[in-house]
Amino acid sequence: MPYNTVKITNVPAIKNAPLEGLAEGNGSFNNVHLAILVVGVPWVAKRILPIVNHSGFKTYVFLVVVLGLPVTMGYWTLMSTYGKRKNYKVQFPERNLEEYITIHDEALKKKYHGKEKIPMQVFHDAYFEGKIDFNGDVLDTMEQRHDWAKMVFTLELFKYVFFTLIPEVIKHTESQDEEQVRDHYDRGDDFYGWFLGPRMVYTSGIIGDVNSEESLEQLQDNKLTVVCEKLNLQPEDHLLDIGCGWGTLAAFAHKNYGCRVTGVTLAKNQTAFGNERIQNNGGDPERAKIICTDARYIPGGKGAYTKIVSLEMAEHVGIRRYQSFLRQVYDLLDDDGVFLLQVAGFRPHWQYEDLIWGLFMNKYIFPGADASCSLGWVVGQVEAAGFEVKNIDVLGVHYSATIYRWYKNWVSNKDKVIEAYGDRWYRIWVFFLAYATIISRNGGASVFQLTLHKNLNGYPRVLGQPNHQSIHVLPKREIS
Repeated sequence: MPYNTVKITNVPAIKNAPLEGLAEGNGSFNNVHLAILVVGVPWVAKRILPIVNHSGFKTYVFLVVVLGLPVTMGYWTLMSTYGKRKNYKVQFPERNLEEYITIHDEALKKKYHGKEKIPMQVFHDAYFEGKIDFNGDVLDTMEQRHDWAKMVFTLELFKYVFFTLIPEVIKHTESQDEEQVRDHYDRGDDFYGWFLGPRMVYTSGIIGDVNSEESLEQLQDNKLTVVCEKLNLQPEDHLLDIGCGWGTLAAFAHKNYGCRVTGVTLAKNQTAFGNERIQNNGGDPERAKIICTDARYIPGGKGAYTKIVSLEMAEHVGIRRYQSFLRQVYDLLDDDGVFLLQVAGFRPHWQYEDLIWGLFMNKYIFPGADASCSLGWVVGQVEAAGFEVKNIDVLGVHYSATIYRWYKNWVSNKDKVIEAYGDRWYRIWVFFLAYATIISRNGGASVFQLTLHKNLNGYPRVLGQPNHQSIHVLPKREIS
């Protein structure tokens, strides 16, 4: 296969990747092989170990239970270390580690130097603690990450998966949600304002023109408009915004479409900010408001809302509660209503880098957001809850454009962040925003925007044709 044959983009809308930034990682994994090892290794052990080789089936089952976890860990470690890259179209520069990062910790320096790459989890944890620094711009150095970091599973990652992630996925209690959400979103409006800008929208914007460098505010206004138009908002509508953040969409919809709006968030700071934003935009507090409550207790009975929207909140619902959440939305939605669900997720044909990235996100950025799944999984869930999919837009590259602008805002406010919150918080978020710019551009993580309605015989489907946006494409040439 010829090297360096990947097409490189050069458009103003996004942070375009250098050649090395488009390299594929290792995605070698086989469920059948793992299953054979999990059942086969205990069988071999039972045959050769003198103490148990004459015992029965119960002993074999016991060995499966005892050896299953270490066998699984060994397989993941082996495959993430020695598995093949997806393809080899991009050749790495193979520079020394010291050209990209500076290691201050002596123990780490002895272990990782020259051509010896550092595991990504080891790197980012040490970077957050000030034991390592980037040589130059964080984003530019991260673009070259495959030349200095290796995407392997470490003992620390296994410990997090087995002792934190899995127990939280299983429990996902109301108190857990409240603690995690408020710890995150009530950190301080200034903290988020330093990268979100004046719109205070913590979800993906939408590129309107790939040939111009639209501002962050324009990207978000594009998104707010698209959402409202897909919902076909009318003055007589009552819009429910689940996980409304700082209330920007609620204020925007009420002001520009005249509809009644109820926004819901668990964060106290967001509630106060959102209600003030609605009033500052001339809103009627009797028809537009943000309430602070768990999504389990959204007010209103069956069919109380004609339009419902949830922008990147469902990830926090969790896998265990996902179906009950969707059925709750189904009940709250009018039979002729529209539900717009925007949710972040991962590609099903993952690379180890994607999984390591997801674990970083769950630990440091969005604890409890375990329902960041593939598009196919999301579609299966909404259909199982009784919804019909009208339209899907995959907005990963739009997220990359959005997050790149967040990154630039964050870097420009570095001194303010460190003064108010300390160096560690700055480091965590600059790493997150730089890496997220890359991951969402490269497809490891994405965001899906689904327009849904109830799958009922009597639903007036044809009336949705005028705002079925993806089919309204104007030809660029004369069609005969």
